[in-house]
Amino acid sequence: MSILRRFFQRGDDRAPLRPLYAAIVARGREPVWYREGAVPDTLDGRFDMIAAVLAFVLIRLEAEGASGRAPSTLVTELFVDDMDGQLRQEGVGDVVVGKHIGRMMSALGGRITAYRDGLAPGGDLTGALTRNLYRGEAPAAGALALTEERLRAFHAALAETPAVTILAGRLP
Repeated sequence: MSILRRFFQRGDDRAPLRPLYAAIVARGREPVWYREGAVPDTLDGRFDMIAAVLAFVLIRLEAEGASGRAPSTLVTELFVDDMDGQLRQEGVGDVVVGKHIGRMMSALGGRITAYRDGLAPGGDLTGALTRNLYRGEAPAAGALALTEERLRAFHAALAETPAVTILAGRLP
């Protein structure tokens, strides 16, 4: 293959991770989060729930060390592309879409840190969920407990699942 052909024919490095991203979105859209968990069923609420599931997956991939970095980056790029498309569908123009994406990436980074800290021994996952998933307004105690319990179980199941299985889009 000529050097020019290789330069201009870049493959889609993200293609193998599309099933994982689709699984993350599907998990974040499960009705239980919105019905029993009282996550607001709004554009912001759906973003927050998908970002939470994505954050938990990225935290799991961190545990793989160097081998988890590239897939984490590529899945995050799929998230950015998806959010860009969602914003454009909502009528956000080219001029400001970049600012919105920047804020979303900052929010995702903050959530990863908050959830990682919340999952650590002695961490406050309830507080992290209240601030990030419920935007500071805690729902009924039972709804918050259900969401926390399900996310903790998801975290534990991810830890037990081989990375290759997760990367193939088969979430526990």
